[in-house]
Amino acid sequence: MAVAQNGESRFDYYWRQQGEWVEEPNQRRGGESGVQRLSDGNGKVLYAKRQVGHIYRSLLHPFGRPTVLRELDALNSFEQLGVRVPRIVFCGAERDPEHQWRALLVSEALDGFVELDTWHAEGARERYPQVVHERMLKDLADNLARMHLGHWQHGCLYGKHVFIKVIGEGEQARVEVALLDLEKCRRRISCQRAAGNDLRQLRRHSSLNDTEWQTLLYFYQMAFGSAVKGLGR
Repeated sequence: MAVAQNGESRFDYYWRQQGEWVEEPNQRRGGESGVQRLSDGNGKVLYAKRQVGHIYRSLLHPFGRPTVLRELDALNSFEQLGVRVPRIVFCGAERDPEHQWRALLVSEALDGFVELDTWHAEGARERYPQVVHERMLKDLADNLARMHLGHWQHGCLYGKHVFIKVIGEGEQARVEVALLDLEKCRRRISCQRAAGNDLRQLRRHSSLNDTEWQTLLYFYQMAFGSAVKGLGR
């Protein structure tokens, strides 16, 4: 996708792009935020999170900062930690003439990935051998452990924010897991606290059954270490 043509900025270019709303703008945090599906003109699908006046406040940013910038911080850190996340195409924020924040986060689609809850609802338990499910749970556990050992808490760890991709057929198939929607991510002093909050949230808000949950915890504890024994039960 060509950008910054005729002197316009990359921000202006992406801001004027329009596509199908996959997440209608929600009114919250003093503004609105939604997600559109775009095309890069070469057959590649992009997702653009568009925000107006959608901010968070913290000790470092008492007057407010767009939440997509916090999400960008998390995405960059996750990549360094080896946590699988979408690739960022563009991120930026600026104030309009009324001094209200406009912000954009454009990322590549996760080709071939599907939400965890959708994966189960579409019959994954019947379609794939047990070993494939175990590989999925191990890759999810490994990604979560890397995130928590880096002192990051996802903050909205629902099944709809865990994406699954199966590569290959039968018992030889590989599985990749990616995490999405990181705008509520935050750094925690205690990695154990970050782990406990996220695991309890995932337990309540995902399609994992009891057996799958215990398997996930086993792999997670192997990856994280003895510090998390008893968390998420």
